[in-house]
Amino acid sequence: MTGMVDAVCVVHTERDSGVRRVPRTAIDKRPVDGRVAVGRLGLGGDYVCDTEFHGGAFQAVYAYQRDEAQRWSDELGRPLAPGWFGENLHISGMLVTDAVIGERWHTTGAEASDVLELEVTAPRVPCGTFGIWAAEKGWVKRFTERTDVGAYLRVNRTGTIAAGDSVTRVHVPDHGVTVREVFAGTDPERLRRLLAEHTDLAPNVAARVQRFVEQAEAQVHS
Repeated sequence: MTGMVDAVCVVHTERDSGVRRVPRTAIDKRPVDGRVAVGRLGLGGDYVCDTEFHGGAFQAVYAYQRDEAQRWSDELGRPLAPGWFGENLHISGMLVTDAVIGERWHTTGAEASDVLELEVTAPRVPCGTFGIWAAEKGWVKRFTERTDVGAYLRVNRTGTIAAGDSVTRVHVPDHGVTVREVFAGTDPERLRRLLAEHTDLAPNVAARVQRFVEQAEAQVHS
């Protein structure tokens, strides 16, 4: 499967978050022109304010799919520009929320040397800051129920990226468990397989999956 990077987005303006725990937010991301350097911890010119729950090697880059963004735009009755979801990469032609945990992508530019390797690691879990940014009633609940949450990515090979680069899936793990499944937690048996077969899960994903599995076991024995 091959898709395309429609936009590369970094922080445009740091804003008041509207929440007391972390008073500032870098959610306002907008497209930039030209090639952007991508290191182990993310894109040049980008950063996060809430370092407790965002950022780090397992959440270095956040991707969102154009089709999923368009569904929200249609439902809300307003345009949602690339970056509105706080994503770094706005992607078309590729499954993002339905990508497999551990799946690896190569993004390729016009030059053969412009190859970046990204690995799918985790779902985005919506927070109160996102709800305030969206300014839509019940936004966190609605976003959660839709489960079109996008995917966090780890940078396995550093490089550069730009709008127009191709995105190619180069490896898909046999366990087949997707970002959406990890977020929703509706199939404990598949989540057990993920725990058994994927030895390098992001810590927050491992904890989330383990919690879903334990809840399912408790229901069986209640």
